[in-house]
Amino acid sequence: MADVLESGRAGGGSVVGAGSVDWQKRCVALEMQLLRFLTNHKPAQEAKIIEEKAAKIKDWVTFKLREVRKPQYPAAGPFTHLIYKNITVPVYTTLKGKATQISSVPLHDDDSGSEDDSGSLASLRTSTLGPERKGSTPGSPRAVKRGVSMSSISSESDYAIPPDAYSLESDYSEPEHKVQRTSSYSCESLREPKSGYLLKMGSQVKAWKRRWFILRNGEIFYYKSPSDVIRKPQGQMELNSSCRIARGEGAQTFQLITEKKTFFLTADSPNILEEWIRVLQNIFKVQASSPIAMETTTAKPTVRGWLTKVKHGHSKLVWCSLVNKVFYYYRNQDDKLPLGQLRMREAVVEEVDRSCDSDEDYESSGRGFLSSHCTLVVHPREQSPTYLLIGTKQEKDTWLYHLTVAAGSSASFKVGTEYEQLVGNLLDVEGDPDSALWRSESLCFCKDGLRSPLTTLPSEALQTEALKLFKSCQLFINVLVESPSIDYHMSLAQNALQVCLTHPELQNEMYCQLIKQTNRRTPHNSSLTQCWQLLAVCVALFLPQQHFLWYLRQYLQRHADPRSEVGKYAVYCQRSVERTLQNGEREAKPSRMEVLSILLRNPYHHSLPFSIPVHFMNITYQVVGFDGSTTVDEFLSTLTQRVGMRKPHLSGFALFTDDPSGRDLEHCLQPSVKICDVISKWEQALKELHPGKYEGTRIVRLMYKSRLCFRAQAKGETERERLLLTYQVNDEVHQGHFPVNKELALEVAALMAQVGSGFGEERGIVGTVPKTQQILLQALGRFYPKHYKQDCSMDQLRDLSERLATKWSVLRGCSASECVRIYLTVARKWPLFGAKLFHAKPLPLSSVEQSQVWLAVNEDGLCVLDYTMHLLVTYSYQSVITFGGCRDDLMVVVSQTKEQGGGKKSVEKLVFALPKPKSSLLPNPRYSIVFSMPKPKV
Repeated sequence: MADVLESGRAGGGSVVGAGSVDWQKRCVALEMQLLRFLTNHKPAQEAKIIEEKAAKIKDWVTFKLREVRKPQYPAAGPFTHLIYKNITVPVYTTLKGKATQISSVPLHDDDSGSEDDSGSLASLRTSTLGPERKGSTPGSPRAVKRGVSMSSISSESDYAIPPDAYSLESDYSEPEHKVQRTSSYSCESLREPKSGYLLKMGSQVKAWKRRWFILRNGEIFYYKSPSDVIRKPQGQMELNSSCRIARGEGAQTFQLITEKKTFFLTADSPNILEEWIRVLQNIFKVQASSPIAMETTTAKPTVRGWLTKVKHGHSKLVWCSLVNKVFYYYRNQDDKLPLGQLRMREAVVEEVDRSCDSDEDYESSGRGFLSSHCTLVVHPREQSPTYLLIGTKQEKDTWLYHLTVAAGSSASFKVGTEYEQLVGNLLDVEGDPDSALWRSESLCFCKDGLRSPLTTLPSEALQTEALKLFKSCQLFINVLVESPSIDYHMSLAQNALQVCLTHPELQNEMYCQLIKQTNRRTPHNSSLTQCWQLLAVCVALFLPQQHFLWYLRQYLQRHADPRSEVGKYAVYCQRSVERTLQNGEREAKPSRMEVLSILLRNPYHHSLPFSIPVHFMNITYQVVGFDGSTTVDEFLSTLTQRVGMRKPHLSGFALFTDDPSGRDLEHCLQPSVKICDVISKWEQALKELHPGKYEGTRIVRLMYKSRLCFRAQAKGETERERLLLTYQVNDEVHQGHFPVNKELALEVAALMAQVGSGFGEERGIVGTVPKTQQILLQALGRFYPKHYKQDCSMDQLRDLSERLATKWSVLRGCSASECVRIYLTVARKWPLFGAKLFHAKPLPLSSVEQSQVWLAVNEDGLCVLDYTMHLLVTYSYQSVITFGGCRDDLMVVVSQTKEQGGGKKSVEKLVFALPKPKSSLLPNPRYSIVFSMPKPKV
């Protein structure tokens, strides 16, 4: 070892020019290698000597590099300009009384941006450094003296300790192993939140501010002080594998570079700096080495639950989840970032024989384990084994089966039920169509009922529920579908599938039962057809997991045949499986419409088996088809193509539903929601509102209308969009939500009458007096503001009709498109055209003195209008600090600049009460306003 050091020292003396960089990297790597080797293999008492030698090496390298970096001034020549080609202006800051370079390039305005920087113009403050953090980190001399080596914390290479062993050291916490052997770094930062003070540079004011930082669940939150952690954080930093750290020129400064911003941070001491950098780099490596973010958010876990994980003699109760072929474990059930993971591919999964153990042995260990607990051992490749303690036999069988399948060794180890083993054997022969396994008695139809579930289930309650599920399916299959019993079948299907949605563990069981009931059953049988119909309803809701999905696909492929009735259902199920894989699973049970469509007509004959009308504001509608996986976005794409409109994000139109209560309320649908889920939830709400009275005669009403008008959307409007927008604006006029006087109201009513009916004998306006009067009264009732005629007598209504007829006659021969153009030209003269209006009452806390006002939400901000719709005040979205519910009312907090106050801003709270009859609009008007307004910039 001394020879290595001397050779390095000798070689370093001759380093000049460009080779200095390579020599620096070599020395740093040598230093780290020495630390790792000597700390792990030398006695504890030599640790201090090792660190001193490493420090001397580092000082010597720094001295040599300074000699190399001495400025040289080459003679001027033809290549002199190349020297300045890539020179950038560095950025310095005053830190602890000294100028410190924090970046080699100019700062951008959004660097180190945070929410707390916008309103403060405070001068630079330097914080007083506190004492260095006491204690030790892995690898420090104190840790070595305690006998805790770096390898025991950051490696999976230690020998396996049986689950009944325990540590004699009470202060030694359990080492959580985060990743496989290929990553030899510690991830203890993922177990416990990291916190501490750091200096952060502001974005608008380039000054250092002392903030309290907390690392939690893969994100960094920062506050003014530790006492503010119960409040909203002043900012946060999202960490992922694309983030990186760049060290500054100063000994305690570094840059945290994320996808959106660059944060400049400074620690109080070099030790704290190194600790933060180590913790952050560990998180980046963990997220880069495993698809945690992708698998845990998109894929559905095969099995999950609380287990006791034992590793190196230390136990921990964790929430476990098996996703595809990765076993994750978390501290809590709701955590997003796991404590660690185990790669199950080619791992060895076995049950530990504990028959020789006694209860006295476990009681004496002080851990509370009993010999009745089942134990599984998971031994991934090139890693030490992990033990899982499981409370019941049913849970043990479930975990043993699914972990074995994930490891790919289910065929060699006889685990699972007989049905599951046969499916595994079919997988091993790659579904050979000539294999005798397809004709196995356990996989085929049997007249006798099930005595036990076909799949492994984690509890006796679920096993009992699986047998009840089989009885429900039998009733659905064996009772002939007829008109009197159609509701009976619908109820059976909805209840059975709701149980599977509530208990995902039963979804594999459901598919196994249905496949068994259809496999090699007597053909040309009504029961066989109805079983396929139930399967056709099921595949649009959820899919089985692991190799049961493969088994379902193989089974459908064997039976797909357009020449037979059963084969057509199999073809439809194939299409539905692919659509469910594409758009994801459903949230609600099938609706009445969905079940009836499958039962009454073979869905194979329809590319889109379901259809529903969409209503427009001009009392027309368009029937649109969809399937069980169609989203609102896909539904609207089909609709806009048929009616000649632009995409919703260009036109501003959206899809709405009516309210099941029957009141004049509307609900805007989000693009990612599935149409079938919307219909099902609407039907369920209708049943709850009208128990015992629901007969299935009323269905959901879908409407396509403008949600909020923007000026930029007017460019490129289609003729159909202008027509529908005209009808929608006139509906606002009719409801009194648009400011028009009585004379203008007659003018726009005449325009709308010409658009809807035209003027002439062929349309009926010129004819008998009673018929003409009836048409005029209908036009007044539909297009004229109702608050102008609510107190009118018959004579006054007759006078209005005559005046309307006069104005209407002037429009003789005017086309509908020309009337629409005139109408929109007049309507857009109002500055708040297209705004969403809400009738409200200011409460005493507000500065608004009116008793009744209108709140108008438009693209520029929030406007307050008096009862006659004259503008009182406007609040831009930049001045809105926050808004939301205040008990049953709406509160908006705004900041206004005082005219005389040196530019200071005052904060004002506006509280409004909205009418109770509309309290369920999304679900009440204040939520509708919140839904319409953009998020405030705090």
